[in-house]
Amino acid sequence: MQFSDKIPIPESIVNRKGPRTASEILPDVSGLLNSGRIETVNLTEWSAVDHLTLLRHVLVEFGMLQHADAMLSALEQIKRQSTMKVIPAIAGEWLKLICQQTDNNHVDLFEQLAIHQSDSVRCWAAFVVGLDQLELERKLASIRPFAADHHFGVREIAWMAVRDSVSRQLQLAIRLLSSWVRESDANLRRFAIELTRPRGVWARHIAELKDNPELGLPLLEPLKADPSKYVQDSVANWLNDAAKSRPDWVVQVCHTWMEVSDKNETKRIVARAQRSIKH
Repeated sequence: MQFSDKIPIPESIVNRKGPRTASEILPDVSGLLNSGRIETVNLTEWSAVDHLTLLRHVLVEFGMLQHADAMLSALEQIKRQSTMKVIPAIAGEWLKLICQQTDNNHVDLFEQLAIHQSDSVRCWAAFVVGLDQLELERKLASIRPFAADHHFGVREIAWMAVRDSVSRQLQLAIRLLSSWVRESDANLRRFAIELTRPRGVWARHIAELKDNPELGLPLLEPLKADPSKYVQDSVANWLNDAAKSRPDWVVQVCHTWMEVSDKNETKRIVARAQRSIKH
């Protein structure tokens, strides 16, 4: 069944449970995902979105179908690649198109992507920020709504999108992010840590932090007893990354934290942080 934009999405689809494999995704769900009408509910769906089909639908939605052939032709070579390669490639094409707009249209087009109901489209917008030639302070300010997004996929893409920029200006980035780890929103606190992990998942390592993890203490220290398990796991993973090259330093940090904090949150972080260290 094809759902018109004017027909409400059935609750059975809105409230669905995430499939375990791509083959379990129902045709109706797949069609709605690829037309940008619903969000993905787990990693299986997120990885299964046909971004090129979605791109054509979004261009039609925005009244910009005249750009479809040029954009899709430029993206032809990435159609069978992984989602993590497809998203930046599509974002690059959107950035070109955005830069061709007049000032007001420039902002309007980006905003349409940034607030789209599809998490996949918002992922494109996050990478537009990452690819744009902005000063680091402005880039971090621009990525903030995506770092705080309610959808897990957008939040992950957000830190990946700006990681290269942060790696190139690491000490400035740590100064700018030092206020993020004191935010009330756990998503923003966690973003600052994931963004700077020495050996981030699906991302290039940050050699400077592998060799000198103490540079990250201004971000880690305020979170040593964070109430959110989402943040706790991120802090522990940051330290576990550092332990691969500087295990003695990680042991010392954990020892110091346990001396000043007897909270269960700290105990949990410390235990997970040292999981790869042979005692």
